[in-house]
Formats: sequence, structure tokens, C-alpha cells
Amino acid sequence: MKKSRSYCPMNQALEVFGDKWTLLIIRDIMFDGKRYFREMLSSDEKIASNILTDRLNKLEEFGILMKTKDAHHKQKNVYSLTERGIDLMPVMIEIANWSTKHREVSEKDRIHVGELVAGGKKLQDKMQGELREELASVSKK
Repeated sequence: MKKSRSYCPMNQALEVFGDKWTLLIIRDIMFDGKRYFREMLSSDEKIASNILTDRLNKLEEFGILMKTKDAHHKQKNVYSLTERGIDLMPVMIEIANWSTKHREVSEKDRIHVGELVAGGKKLQDKMQGELREELASVSKK
């Protein structure tokens, strides 16, 4: 890992999340249940395969996600959020909520984000718990 430009907390976060693709990959895993490279490649934003590969590697390097072999298809990798990645859920919801207030978003997404916000900590805890269960099951393999 390369040396940081500074140890300012905002700079430290931007060194991990400072491009649009990184948060979209986390979104796909966290909220859309995508676990495979091809699933993420097919997202609406149309990420290029070389960029997806690079960002997945960086997220793994930063400890945000982990890659394991698929038990049913050894040539495929499964991507899961680690505890560090799961801890991003409140931040991801707040960023999405900001967008519903200040940017043009689809009605479907506006409703979805509204449900996440309305569900509050109880819903976030439930969703994070499900991600932690998944993490525990892939970590055992």
C-alpha cells in the first residue's frame, strides 16, 4: 500500500473512496446482493471490466471486502463485505438520502432510500446482521 498524502481523516477516507466506482461496488454488494464479478459488471452504470477488477482488488487490499472461491463453481469468486465494509452502511444510507434531497433520482430509488431512512437503526442493525451472518459463513470456508 502506498504512503498517504496526509493523515487528515477526510483525506484518509478519500484515498479509499475517492472515485465514483468504489462506492457503487459497495452499494451493489450491500444493498443489491451482488456477489459475483459478472453481476457487478452488469450494473446500470456500466463499469469497464478492468476498472471493476482494479477497484475490487483495492477494496480487498483496504479490508473492505473479501474474495473467496465459490463452493459450487471453483472458477468463480464470491465477494463479501468485511466488518469494515459492513460498518459503512449508515454512511451509504446518508449519502443516498442526501441525493434524494438534492439530486435527481428515480422514484423507485427515492422510495427505497426513504424506507431505509424510516427504518432507522433497527432496520440497519437487521441488514448489517444479515451481512455479518454471510461474512461468518464465507469466513469458515
